[in-house]
Amino acid sequence: MTSSTRNSSVHATRKTARETAREVARETTCRTAHKASCETAHSSTHKTSRKASSHPSESGSAFCPVQKKCGGCQLLQIPYEKQLEQKQEEIFRLFKPFSNPHTIFSPISGMDEPFYYRNKVTSPYVPGKKLSSHSRGNKRVDARQANKKGSLRKTSNRDQGKGGHPDREILYGMYAAGTHRVIPTDTCLLENKTAKRIILAIKQIMQHYHMEPYNEDTGKGFMRHAVVRVGHSSNEILVTVVTNESAFPGSRNFCRELVKRVPDITTIVQNVNTRQTNVILGQEEKTLYGPGFILDKLCGLSFRISSHSFYQVNSTQTEVLYRYAIQMAQLTGAETVLDTYCGTGTIGLVAAKGLPETPVAHAAQVIGVDNIESAITDAYNNARHNGIENATFETADAGDFMKKQAKAGNRIDVLLMDPPRAGASEDFLKATCLLAPKRIVYISCNPKTQQRDVEYLIKEGYYLNRVQSVDMFPHTNHTETVAVLSRKSATKTFIPVTVSPKDMGLDEAKAQPTYENIRKYVKETHGLTVSTLNIAQMKAECGLEMECDRSGGKQQPKCPPEKREAILDAFRHFGMIEDDSSEG
Repeated sequence: MTSSTRNSSVHATRKTARETAREVARETTCRTAHKASCETAHSSTHKTSRKASSHPSESGSAFCPVQKKCGGCQLLQIPYEKQLEQKQEEIFRLFKPFSNPHTIFSPISGMDEPFYYRNKVTSPYVPGKKLSSHSRGNKRVDARQANKKGSLRKTSNRDQGKGGHPDREILYGMYAAGTHRVIPTDTCLLENKTAKRIILAIKQIMQHYHMEPYNEDTGKGFMRHAVVRVGHSSNEILVTVVTNESAFPGSRNFCRELVKRVPDITTIVQNVNTRQTNVILGQEEKTLYGPGFILDKLCGLSFRISSHSFYQVNSTQTEVLYRYAIQMAQLTGAETVLDTYCGTGTIGLVAAKGLPETPVAHAAQVIGVDNIESAITDAYNNARHNGIENATFETADAGDFMKKQAKAGNRIDVLLMDPPRAGASEDFLKATCLLAPKRIVYISCNPKTQQRDVEYLIKEGYYLNRVQSVDMFPHTNHTETVAVLSRKSATKTFIPVTVSPKDMGLDEAKAQPTYENIRKYVKETHGLTVSTLNIAQMKAECGLEMECDRSGGKQQPKCPPEKREAILDAFRHFGMIEDDSSEG
């Protein structure tokens, strides 16, 4: 995504969204297709696409036959531009009480194509209703009955039905909201199309060879889940099959059959989970095909992704999100950055290297901390793979690590934090305040818990500088938000946090505070169009030198509040005013 696309107005995004919705609608299965079997529904998608086009409204909303049962797309029936407006209003409502006159609420960043963006797809495999003798046929192969060479072999009719549910249909997809009832997701408008093909192909192989799906009530059955990851830029595909047994006889033929059906697959991993639990992945893993991991590019860096790696499900918007976060961190090459909840080190490594368009704006040192050892291993591998030497990683509790750093007198300039949906713990926040970083860049997938934590930090002496939302999950109630906070100094002034010309990809020659450059900055940063009059009014309000009054004594309309704040941000950006000038 280019800088101009990333900083375009919401209105431009909305137009594209409407067009995309109509296109998607033509690919969606009609209601009658849902009543058929899973294979029938899948194969009839293209056959029924023309009939399905009548379901979406002309306003840009879309239709999915299992929407109400799934519960995943709470906003699918609402046109995308309206979804963005609702989310923007909710963010403003949450954070406005903790803002100050100079807090910037930037317009939400939406997607040009808000469909099929989930490049991680997970599906359980569970037994369904009994099949008739006609449906079962006379052929049965059980993965556990393979010969020593790993080939799947036929068994006699009398062997059919042994060991669980080989004579039952196999259900796959996702659990209906609030239940353990599986519904098919062939028509899902969010999941990557190739990933869905693989999920279906595994089900078909299981059905053909009578491999037993897992029954969570009895704890028996062989195949539990499949997890498919598709690289955003690389298109490499990692398939993780979760089994209830360590032994997987016939695995070579299983992989051969799966790759034959979907040749784009890069690697296949067997994950073993023998516990009766809702947790999907176990600890034991075996690589069955390929290298056991995939590579994908993000913000100019290449990342190694394994089955346990945390990697955002929407890579397109992840890149937008990380760019905002790094820009708002205000790195100059001299800062020490602590990346907590670092996972595989994605955003920390971007901070260490710098964005491709502004490589000078990077950290002097990055320290990544996470309590998952496998994630730290991936982080080190990612650093080595990208030739990054100014980043180190620690397997530790982030709160405990910060306490030790504070006790040792070590200084942290910028804290990057991206906690889970539950937000940061009170112990973590106390440790943060003890370490007292100059700036905090808080990334959250749950603005409500983020608001709670921001309120705590403000009470402890921090200042909310800017809030930027990114629509990471279109058609759902969820959004991703970046909040940047600065620590108040001992003299009750605030540490300024602005976006520098280099961070925004502007030439120094273009970074002079002319009317035209102020208008350009406001347009690129906030998505707003301001007039010379608007700028002149704000110059007068701030006591800045300005051109002669050309109004002729006529009363002029006041600058709107949202434009007022955007222009003030531009003034701070160009060094025309200071942040602490507003301190009262």
